[in-house]
Amino acid sequence: MQPTQAPFPATRLRRTRQSPSVRALVAENALSASDLIWPIFVCAGEGAEEPVPSMPGVVRRSIDKVVEAAREAVALGIPAICLFPYTSSEDRTADCAEAWNPENLSNRATRAVKAAVPEISVMTDVALDPYSDTGHDGYLVDGKILNDETVDALVKQALSQAEAGVDIIGPSDMMDGRIGAIRTALESAGHRDVMLMSYAAKYASAFYGPFRDAIGATTALKGDKKTYQMNPANSDEALRLVQRDLSEGADMVMVKPGMPYLDICRRVKDCFGAPTFAYQVSGEYAMIMAAVQNGWLDRDRAMMESLMSFKRAGCDGVLTYFAPAAARLLRDADAGPAASR
Repeated sequence: MQPTQAPFPATRLRRTRQSPSVRALVAENALSASDLIWPIFVCAGEGAEEPVPSMPGVVRRSIDKVVEAAREAVALGIPAICLFPYTSSEDRTADCAEAWNPENLSNRATRAVKAAVPEISVMTDVALDPYSDTGHDGYLVDGKILNDETVDALVKQALSQAEAGVDIIGPSDMMDGRIGAIRTALESAGHRDVMLMSYAAKYASAFYGPFRDAIGATTALKGDKKTYQMNPANSDEALRLVQRDLSEGADMVMVKPGMPYLDICRRVKDCFGAPTFAYQVSGEYAMIMAAVQNGWLDRDRAMMESLMSFKRAGCDGVLTYFAPAAARLLRDADAGPAASR
């Protein structure tokens, strides 16, 4: 039951909005750099930073530059980075064997970061789309995604990432049963402390296009992903998926995309109370940055407002390409006088 309040003028709700200091006192949610995970794209080469045209300000980095980014993240108070490889066309095959190659880009980057910046948590992606000649997250045979055969491949991919020293594995494929299979394999192989952040409620969204550009999957993709990613019309189904993944051994769960699905974030957190994350995906980032470049939005205000929406919806954290910019802004605000916040 909502508490009653005195009628106007005894109650004037604007009183608690009248100054920055009072607004800070009554703020219901707060955003900090420790809420952020920075997705980073990894490419071959050395000293390389390749701009992603559809994501202004985002680059693909060679491994040495990924290490530099990890050091920057630590300096900014960002607790984790998430690695996504840009795989060359010759390494995209029907069997996706590059996914569990100990020397693939993701695994080499993980080892390099953990050796140079051991205090940061490294998260990786488990799905076949960066390694598949079809651009799908699973094996495509005669127009159908094979679930169980894909899960077998995902287990091999997850084990190779655990051997490389990853802290958090993020299965993003949406195959049935993959969380239980990966958890069982990790336990059996002695990787008991490796965490699983399941992409539990991942929707078949129009907002992934720039990401597919960034990992080189756009031209490879054949068809769509609607038989394994969620229908945007569904909400109750998301809760069933989250419940299943938690019961199979997920430590954390994710909703993807983020802002179009804040209602799902709220329902997941309220129903389960588990660590809940959202991914502010490439299309969300690109929309904001396109408006910024056209002078239609103030970047800093739009960025921070969008990130606060995740906290308000119950998220414990958010994967966002804005992570370093937001962390710098938060740092500068903390360094200044309270009245300037």
